[in-house]
Amino acid sequence: MIVICPACRKAHHIAEGRIPPNVKVARCRACGTRFPFSVKASPSPNQGKAQREGKRPRTLAIALSKGGVGKTTTAVNLAAGLALGGYKVLLVDTDTQGQDAYMLGVKPRAGLTELVTGELSAGEALYEARRDLWLLCGGKSLAGVKRLISRKDFGGEMTLTEALKPIESAYDFVIVDTSPGWDPLTITTLFYVTEILTPVSLEVMTLHGLLEFFKSVASIQKYRNILTLKYILPTFLDFRVSQSRKILEKLESLYGELVCRPIRYNIVLSEAPAFGKSVFEFAPGSHGAQDYRDLVRRVSGREDLFAVGDRGVGND
Repeated sequence: MIVICPACRKAHHIAEGRIPPNVKVARCRACGTRFPFSVKASPSPNQGKAQREGKRPRTLAIALSKGGVGKTTTAVNLAAGLALGGYKVLLVDTDTQGQDAYMLGVKPRAGLTELVTGELSAGEALYEARRDLWLLCGGKSLAGVKRLISRKDFGGEMTLTEALKPIESAYDFVIVDTSPGWDPLTITTLFYVTEILTPVSLEVMTLHGLLEFFKSVASIQKYRNILTLKYILPTFLDFRVSQSRKILEKLESLYGELVCRPIRYNIVLSEAPAFGKSVFEFAPGSHGAQDYRDLVRRVSGREDLFAVGDRGVGND
């Protein structure tokens, strides 16, 4: 089971069989804080719907080779929205910039690098950023993971799969935020996930990047026919700009039902990270929050999410 220190939020992986009977107090090995503890009061993330039903969680990459299209904004707010909807979610940041932690206002001491290299256990590498939302943070140290993958004679593409398979059953969704470009971490991500969500800013150069990305994905699909481009998400829709509307119409004519309802340009989406909050926490009544709630409904397949009374979000 995984026990979270209420003071420093450190995750401790503990074998339930080794817990003394009638224990009432635990002590954090990281910060020394003592806090009330009982087995019943300390649920592990291994209580997700996926595990209870004996199924693999849905694994989804937020990916496009071009930068500046809203990948991290989408990854963080989609993950946060699914968690608010009652799902157990693991957000994995494979970008050396490590912006997912910043956007959530947390500072984990470890993350994906330590899990992949085996320096730390899953319980030590995972960070509970919100209720039902766990983070494996990225950062500069991932540059070493890229080198590690590149140096493998074979099987480098399975690196992320090998790291996440042992823990994935704890979650209903695993959301992987990718970096711009086409690097070893992006490739190993696409060998792990089964679904791709591609944010597309409504500008001409992004359309060109989308076509190139599709070609790259097709090269992976030759080996993994389970990998599916599931969603195309138009971002930065500005009704004041005629080109935005035209590109949106072009996307819809080319890709039909793959195209999600667009994310409208909304200043709160760029302001929220400065406060370490998701858009649902920062401005729940904004267009940005409304649009990302629509995306969460689309991805989850549940139109009933965020009805009146749902926790932690404003209502449409």
